[in-house]
Amino acid sequence: MKGFTRRAAQELKQFRKNYELFTLGIPGILYIFIFSYLPMAGIVLAFKNFKYDKGIWGSDWTGFKNFEFFFVSDTAWRITRNTVLYEVGYIILTTFFALLFAVLLNEISQRWVKIYQTALFLPHFLSWVVVYYIVFTLLDLNNGLLNHFLAMFGVEPRNWYLESGPWPYILNVVALWKRIGFSALVYYAGIIAISPDFYEAAKMDGATRFQMARKITIPMILPLISILLILAIGGLVSGDFGLHYFIPHDSGMTYPTTDIIDTYVYRALTKIGDVGMASAVGLFQSVVGLILVLTANLFVKKLNPDNSLW
Repeated sequence: MKGFTRRAAQELKQFRKNYELFTLGIPGILYIFIFSYLPMAGIVLAFKNFKYDKGIWGSDWTGFKNFEFFFVSDTAWRITRNTVLYEVGYIILTTFFALLFAVLLNEISQRWVKIYQTALFLPHFLSWVVVYYIVFTLLDLNNGLLNHFLAMFGVEPRNWYLESGPWPYILNVVALWKRIGFSALVYYAGIIAISPDFYEAAKMDGATRFQMARKITIPMILPLISILLILAIGGLVSGDFGLHYFIPHDSGMTYPTTDIIDTYVYRALTKIGDVGMASAVGLFQSVVGLILVLTANLFVKKLNPDNSLW
């Protein structure tokens, strides 16, 4: 008890000493509380047959019946496979190219680095609706730039929105273009925090730039890479609704290769209007995501405790 009291006194003293810094976190704390913790009361909808006239608490209890919609569906395996494989691909591509660009940013002069940073980071701020119109200018059957380019080589124009085959490549490219900027800047921030003494010592030993990147840069930011990977793994079953709904323009012909859990549930919700079913799938994704994060963090902790999230 004395140890707890002493610890509490130390924490209070630390808070009083740095209360200005703590107050800066109030907007973020309120945001998380309002949009992440308060809605958790709605988890009960996953186990109820929600009726608007009865309300959340007055609706009939159905147990796990809402979960049957997803698990007994004949497309459950397809959309789960698509969701996981796409997210794995996005994580691998984004991590690799973001690290590559971060290392390259560290090699160019400070005069040009801000220009490249802006060019990389700009797509991160674009909504998926805007990105759809950009992609549409490339893939449109009649006026698309890609079909005009193919026509120069005598290739017949293709209606990309009526084919399912090319979309795994298209979606990976679009996702990489939009995501790489944020990840690259995070890694770049980690790189510039590395002491220059390491690089000076390596230069004196005759190390090349590639050797310095492989032996100094990557190992030094490995904890940052591990943390971002652990957090990304938590979203393996969530998917990116905006990417998979807007970019293929919700074309039914592309569903075999573009449909994921989120888009499937969205269409079912708009057609059936079953709030309980949508809540059940959302709860399933959250629970699986939590398990994946805990498992990934435990695995990393076993390999190297310094690289784990906690």
